Amino acid sequence: MFALHRPQRSPRLFSSNPAGALRTLLLVAVCIALMFYDHQRGHLQKIHAALSTLVYPVQAAVNAPYALANWAQEKLAMHTALVKENTRLNQELLMDSVQLQQTAALEQENARLRELLQASAKLRGHVVLATLLAADMDPFRHMIVIDKGADAGVYEGQTLLDARGIIGQVIQVGPVSSEVALITDPSQAIQVQVNRTSLRTLAIGGADVDTLSLPYLANNADVKPGDLLVTSGLDGHYPAGYPVAVITRVHRDPAEPFASVTAQPVADLDHGHDVLLYFPAVASTPLPKPEVRSTKKPLRRRPR
Repeated sequence: MFALHRPQRSPRLFSSNPAGALRTLLLVAVCIALMFYDHQRGHLQKIHAALSTLVYPVQAAVNAPYALANWAQEKLAMHTALVKENTRLNQELLMDSVQLQQTAALEQENARLRELLQASAKLRGHVVLATLLAADMDPFRHMIVIDKGADAGVYEGQTLLDARGIIGQVIQVGPVSSEVALITDPSQAIQVQVNRTSLRTLAIGGADVDTLSLPYLANNADVKPGDLLVTSGLDGHYPAGYPVAVITRVHRDPAEPFASVTAQPVADLDHGHDVLLYFPAVASTPLPKPEVRSTKKPLRRRPR
């Protein structure tokens, strides 16, 4: 019923077999001798090389997961860095493109302002620069709004022009802004003359913002495509001799008393941002000459 407890024996360093112990000692001695000989002479390098060649596939197989993990980590880090660099370069390119477009826009604006300055030198009077605030997109109502009003001296009927030609006239004035009807508005008519022949006629607006019609030219009128139309100055609103339009089409029908003539405005009516308000020169009236009173006393006649 009770198990007998046998005392445990301590392990022996060497087997109880004398032959096995001797072989172990002999192998240890041979290993020590070979290690000493290799360390002193170095004649076992070829054996080392052969053993390394045999062991290399095993080492490569064991090291493959670690090498693959390092390679994937490097590739991922390189890809992340390239994505960040690409994003940064795209942002810089976008900013440079915006700045380049702004520079081009500023150059074009400076060119337009220089043209306006040169055009103002040709007029008798003075001009004031105005900026467009809004434009009416109604095809039968060609109107714009500028940022100058009664506070700047703007008045109804005042001429609006640009560096190329007549734009229109002010029809409504507010304190700080004004409404302008373009010359192509259906309600507008402007007296013009052919610059080549000085033939006077009337140019009327219509539905197209790029077209003026000249309905009162006879079939035998001396007009042709390419003729420049300038203001006659007889209507009292527009300065004389300023460009208005260029004739683009002349059609003569013998059955009709008038020719069908159309012209294209030379002013940039549907583009641009800056315009000129024309203030005509006021003719100064000469002051009356003051009377010069003589200080000499009149001579008295002696009685005879």
